[in-house]
Formats: sequence, structure tokens, C-alpha cells
Amino acid sequence: MTNLVRHIESVVDEQPARPAVVYEDVELSYGEFWAQTGQFAAALRDAGVEAGDAVGIYLPNLPQFVVAFHGALRAGCTVVPMNPQYKSREIQHLLSDSGAETVVALADVVPFVEQVRDDTSVERVVTVGGDADKGTPFQEFLTSGDDSVAKRADDDVAVQPYTSGTTGKPKGVQLTHHNLASNARQSIDIVPDGVQPSDRKIGVLPLFHIYGMTVGMNAALFAGASFYPLPAWDAQEAMSLVADADLTLFDGVPAMYNDVINQPNAEEFDLSSLRQCTVGGSGIPVEVLRRFEELYPVKIYEGYGLTETSPVTHFNSPNWGRRVGSIGKPLEGIDARVITGDFEDVPPIKEGPVSEDDVEMDDITGELVVAGPNVMKGYSGLPDANEEAFTEAEGKRWFHTGDLGYHDEDGYFYVVDRKKHMINTAGYNVYPREVEELLFEHDAVADVAVVGIPDDRRGETVKAFVVKSPDTDVTGDELKQFCLDRLAEYKHPREVEFVDELPRTTTGKVQKFELVEE
Repeated sequence: MTNLVRHIESVVDEQPARPAVVYEDVELSYGEFWAQTGQFAAALRDAGVEAGDAVGIYLPNLPQFVVAFHGALRAGCTVVPMNPQYKSREIQHLLSDSGAETVVALADVVPFVEQVRDDTSVERVVTVGGDADKGTPFQEFLTSGDDSVAKRADDDVAVQPYTSGTTGKPKGVQLTHHNLASNARQSIDIVPDGVQPSDRKIGVLPLFHIYGMTVGMNAALFAGASFYPLPAWDAQEAMSLVADADLTLFDGVPAMYNDVINQPNAEEFDLSSLRQCTVGGSGIPVEVLRRFEELYPVKIYEGYGLTETSPVTHFNSPNWGRRVGSIGKPLEGIDARVITGDFEDVPPIKEGPVSEDDVEMDDITGELVVAGPNVMKGYSGLPDANEEAFTEAEGKRWFHTGDLGYHDEDGYFYVVDRKKHMINTAGYNVYPREVEELLFEHDAVADVAVVGIPDDRRGETVKAFVVKSPDTDVTGDELKQFCLDRLAEYKHPREVEFVDELPRTTTGKVQKFELVEE
């Protein structure tokens, strides 16, 4: 198959009446969903949009996102997903860089599109919900469709998401039809017996983000399961939906699981219908995983990936065993290595995870690099960035993840931290995640982020930003001592600042650069 929507077309032929997308009182069967994607594709063609053109989708998790996404692909277009929380300043670069002439937007954010029209190629806006004076309502835009699917090559770009841009302008990540289709199939296989048509998967991860897009939406639809999108994360609403609809699969980020266990009525949630939970986006603190599994009869399986890898490269699947503290083993067809700065292999340890007090971490860690069918074509229009991101070796094209980690003889990999997050204090390397994991063990800590801040004597020193658990009290000195009693002296936070919440992206990642700037 080439165009990745062909994978869904085969499901439509087999089970047209089964629910594909369920949202509040809207239920689209596979037949209805396929018909609407055809109508959207036909409307694009009638508007003069051609194969290869970019179509921006500026929506939260709604049925229209799912239809527009696959309808644009049916027309042979490249989807440019955009964070619905972005404002005009943030979407301007995405639209101008991609050259998108069509944008599907929530009525509330249409004004932001209008503000950048003169600086972009946008010609038409399709609106969803509300009253948008400028634009065509989604249902009115749809036109008579047919069963045609545009022919696309395996290496044609299907989706161009953008990096978060924390170290400069966001980069357009060129993900091909083959990249995304292969990873959706791999994501199906991480579930025991695979994702089944009888499964009901919740869509709380934002669909503009590659994790929600591939592991959530596409894996569900490729398998013929039912997909239940939610437009915004709310722990109470999500847990109620799981119970009321007997949902079976939950994909989340660490912050979501932390939110759930910190709800005042956490013990009352009925999650008995779930057969698997997955976590990615960043490493889940072991203490959060432990507390969640004490409360509910379902296990969390951790995986790893990046936007540039479609995203999943590693996973702790029940099919091959879980090792808490590990990101798991590489998925079938994906190669992974831990390398030095000279691109030499770092030997595996006997078995992980290790205690960072028992080994010299610098001796066993290196950068994680990966190769496989899921690895992006490249960054759009950025030859220098591509040269830096890839290394050709042993007949493979290795992508540099920027993450530091180690691996063991059993084939499990462990991510210690981002290269750019590592703290060098007086010549010693401190991995923030180690300190964060420890602080999560304290009953008074609900959330925490550790960063390096400038220090005249040490170059950098360790600082912890802490959100207190409800109805608890603790001082900064007490938390410092808690760490000092359990870590080497140079690793303990010399500063502790209490905050109401941590700055996070919509996918739950802590924006540490904001903490450092503060």
C-alpha cells in the first residue's frame, strides 16, 4: 500500500457498520466516516487543491479533525497539524513555512488565522463550531465524493508536524506515508493479541501531536477499533468516560497519570474495563507508576519515541515483558544503539536498571540513535539540520535522538535524560531525572522539575521546582535534606522553589527552559 488511508479502506470494506469515531452524541460508523473523508477530499479538489499541497488542521480532538486529516490524505495532500492553543504569532511560521493554502480551524481561533493571512499563503478557511464570519462551515464545505484515493509514493510526505521550537524556530518534520503506516502497525502490535475491533480507545492525547495521532487515532482506525476523542484533558471527565463507555485502551503522558492519582476521589474511579495503559512523551516517575497500579487493576507500559520517529521506537509490551524504569526494547524492524561522541558503541551492562550510586554513569551512557522505517525523511528545507541529525553508518541512516541513556544485555534500553538538560556542577554530571524520581517519593511532592541554574563557583547548580501535594506541608530545607540523605552531595538541590504548577506543553512535557529563564 502507498497512501496510508488505504489501510483504513480495507477496514471499511470489512465492517462498515462498526463505530469508528464516537464523541458525545456523535457516532460515525466506518462507512459514514469513509464517506465524509471522500466528501472532504472532493471539496479540496473542487477548490483547486492538488496532491502535494499542504492543508493545515487547527483543531482540538473532535470528529472533524479525524475526518479532515484522512480526507486531506485521500486527496494526496500533506497535513500540517497545529496546536489549537497557539496564537497568531505561533501559527504564522507553520503556515508560511509549509505554504498551506487551506486551514481547517475551530471558529474560536479563526481570528488568529485572519491576522496572518497577509504573511502566509492561506486562501481558504474551513470552520468548525461557533460563528465564524470569515470561512466556510465544515459541513457546507463537504461536497459529493467518490471512492477515489490519490496515489502517493511511500516516500511522499503525508504529515508535517513541527517541533516544539524550544531551541529556535520550530522545524517541519517530514513524515512519509510509509513512516506513519509502519509505525501505526507497530503500535497495534504492542497490545496483547493486538488492538482488536472490539477495543474502545480513548483519545485524550492531542491529535496534532504525533503520539496521539499515530498511537491513538491511526492505530485504532487501522485495527477497526472505536476511537473516543476528548478535546481537552480533564482527569475527572476522562475517567468518567472510561467507566461509562467501558473503554479498553488508554494512552497518556506522565502528567495525566499523576493528575489521576492526585484527584481527591482517585480511589473511586472504576477503571476495571481497561486492559492496557501506555505512557510516553517523557519518562514516567516510578513512584507515579507504582501509585497508579496500587489504585487500579491495570498496568502502565512505558514506551519511547519522538516526532521525528513517527513516534514509537521502543516499548515495554506485555508481549515481551516489562522492566520498570526502562523504555523497553526496540520495536520489530527498528535498530537502536548507544554511541559515544565518536559514534562508537557503548557496551551494554549486564542488567538494568542500575542505581546511579553504584556505577559511574558516564562510563555506561551515551546518545541513543535509531534507524528504521519510521524515521523521518528529514526536516523541511533545513539541510544543515539534517546533516546534524543523521549519521550514515553500516548501511543505515541513524537518527540522533539527543537523549542520553544506556542498554543491557537483555535488549532493554534506559533513558537518563536529554543531553541539553544534563547539569554539570563543578565538573560532575547530574541527571535531573534521578533527582526528580527521588523527590516524587516524598509524600508532600505532587509534581517536580529539576533544572540547572548558573552558579559562580560551580558553573551550574541544582534547583528543584516543587508543587506540593494537597493538605501537606514541607519546607525547602526538609526536601534538601531528604535528597542529601539519599544522594551524593553534589546531586542534591541547593535551591527549592515552591510553585502552584509547572509550565507544561499540551502534551504534558515540562518546559524547563521557562523555569531556567525565571
